[in-house]
Amino acid sequence: MKKALITAVVLIVAVASLYFVFRESFDRFNPLVSQEYVYVEVQEAPADDNGRYKYRLQGVNEDGETKRVVFSTSTILDNGTFVRVLAKGSYTEEYELIDKENMP
Repeated sequence: MKKALITAVVLIVAVASLYFVFRESFDRFNPLVSQEYVYVEVQEAPADDNGRYKYRLQGVNEDGETKRVVFSTSTILDNGTFVRVLAKGSYTEEYELIDKENMP
């Protein structure tokens, strides 16, 4: 009984660890996570991502809920740039630069 319990706990911890390490891949193929548009304003410098620029920003969806999105670009975006991100959990399918009038 003890071996089964220890094995189950180790397995749960291993799967949870893999989820946090590869969350973007899990969200991309998870049918329980829905796609939504998240609107963000660039307010910080990006991180270097092997020749691309990775942004980790807080934004709001169309319901006004706060969401964190991660996306990368080939150019540095100016502070104050508004972006609409099509996100599925932490996976970003596409992004589009928009005007302030299109923000929710």
